[in-house]
Amino acid sequence: MKTHIVRARAADEAFPRGEHLAAKIAEVAADPVEVTDEVAEMIVNRIIDNAAVAAASVLRRPVTSARAQATAHPYRPRAGRSGGTVFGLSRQTRVSPEWAAWANGVAVRELDFHDTFLAAEYSHPGDNIPPILAVAQHTGRTGAELIRGLATGYEIQIDLVRGICLHEHKIDHVAHLGPSAAAGIGTLLELDTETIYQAIGQALHTTTATRQSRKGEISSWKAYAPAFAVKMAVEAVDRAMRGEGAPAPIWEGADGVIAWLLGGTGAEYQVPLPAPGEAKRAILDSYTKEHSAEYQSQAPIDLARRMRSRIGDLDRIASIVLHTSHHTHVVIGTGSGDPQKFDPHASRETLDHSVPYIFAVALQDGGWHHEHSYTPERAQRPDTVELWHKISTVEDPEWTRRYHSTDPNEKAFGARAVVTLKSGETIADELAVADAHPLGARPFARAQYIEKFRTLADGVVDPAEQDRFLDAAQRTTKLDAGELDQLTFTVAPEVLGRAPEVREGIF
Repeated sequence: MKTHIVRARAADEAFPRGEHLAAKIAEVAADPVEVTDEVAEMIVNRIIDNAAVAAASVLRRPVTSARAQATAHPYRPRAGRSGGTVFGLSRQTRVSPEWAAWANGVAVRELDFHDTFLAAEYSHPGDNIPPILAVAQHTGRTGAELIRGLATGYEIQIDLVRGICLHEHKIDHVAHLGPSAAAGIGTLLELDTETIYQAIGQALHTTTATRQSRKGEISSWKAYAPAFAVKMAVEAVDRAMRGEGAPAPIWEGADGVIAWLLGGTGAEYQVPLPAPGEAKRAILDSYTKEHSAEYQSQAPIDLARRMRSRIGDLDRIASIVLHTSHHTHVVIGTGSGDPQKFDPHASRETLDHSVPYIFAVALQDGGWHHEHSYTPERAQRPDTVELWHKISTVEDPEWTRRYHSTDPNEKAFGARAVVTLKSGETIADELAVADAHPLGARPFARAQYIEKFRTLADGVVDPAEQDRFLDAAQRTTKLDAGELDQLTFTVAPEVLGRAPEVREGIF
C-alpha cells in the first residue's frame, strides 16, 4: 500500500492533475490487477449476505416505496443494454440501472444488518454491491468482471474510511460511498483513468450531506441515504462516459470538500491505496453482522448474552455502565445527548442506534431478533423501560485507542460492562469484538452466510428459489455475460402482496 498525503490547496497553488486524490483513486480503479481467490470467495459471501438482509426487509414499507419508485422506471432492453433486476420481483422485470441500484440499496440497508468497516470513519462497504451489480446486469457483463468491480468498490471505500474522518465534521459517511461506487463501476466497465476521475469527482460532489440522518429522530432516510449515494454514482459515471466533467480538485480545491466540509486548510489526511499491480484486498478487513443492529452494538449484544446467567434476577440491578470507545459513546450511547435513545415510542431506526436499549433487551431475551426486538410492544414493556434507563455509557481512552488501532489483533469495537447490583455488589465483563467477527468466538464463513440467508429468507422466498439463488451466487465467478440476472431472488406474488400499501408519488 502507498500512503497519499491529502490536504486543501490554495487556488493559485501548482497542483498537477495527477496528484489529485481522485486521480490516484482512478488509477487504482483502472489497474487491471487480478482478483485473488480469497477476495473472490469473500465477495461471494457478501453477495449472499446482501441478499439475506434484502429478503428480511423486502416487505417493509421503505423498501416497498423504493421498489415502487424503481418500477415506475422500466427499461426496455436494446442491443447491449438490458436494465437491472429488483429484489423480490421477477428476473424478467427490468428497470433502469440507477433505479435498480436505488431499490436494492434501500433493501440492503433498511435493517442495518450487512457488512461493516470502522476506522477513522464508519462504513457499510456492502452498499457498493447494488450499483455495481445493477450496471453489470444492464451492460451484460460476466461474473468475473462483476467480481473485479466489487473488489475495487470495497477497496476504495475502505481506504477512504481508513484515512478521512467525516463524522468529526458532522458529514455523513455516504460521502465515501459515492466515489467508491463510481470507481467500482469504472473497473467493471474497464473505463479509462480520465473518465473514472471525472465520475469520482461528480459522485463526491453530489453525495456530501450532514449526519442528521443518524441523529435525533432517525427516520427511513437512514436506509435511503446510501441508496441515494449509489444512484448518484451510476448517474455520474454515465455523464462522465458522455464526456462531462466534474469540479476539480474535488477534495483538495480551495472551495473543495476538505477546505469547507472537513478539516479546513490546516488539515492533512493520509489515505492508503494499493500500489500499481497490487491486489485489492481491503474486503478481507471488513466484517458482517450476526445481529440486526448498529455494528458497535454487536459485541455488547454478545456480551449481554454471556453475562445474563451471571447476573441472574435482573431486578437486582441498580445500574449498568458500558465503558467503551468515543465512537460508541457519542454515536449510539449516552454521549450523543439524544433523549430519543431512551424513548419507548422511538422509531426502529432510533432504537437501532441506542446501545442502552439494545443491551437491556439482549440481557432480558438472551439474544437479538431483527423484527421482534424492535416491535413497539417490545420497546414499551415496563420492565424493559425500567432496565433501559439504568444503562449509560462512558468513554474509556483505552477502548478509544483500541478502536483506532491498526493492529487487527488489538482493534476493538466492544465494551466493558460494569453491573452494579442494589446490594452494592458489582459484576463486570468485557468483549472486544463480536462473536461473528473474524477474530471472534464464532467467525462467519460460507456456511454461516448461507445459514443467515436461509434464516432471513424463510417464509419470504420459496425454498426452491432459495436453492436457485444460492447455487448461482456460489458460481458468480463462472457466470457468463447475460447471466448476472441470476443474482437476485423472486418473491411469490401472494407473499409480496403482504407488503404495506404505499402512497402514490409523482412517478
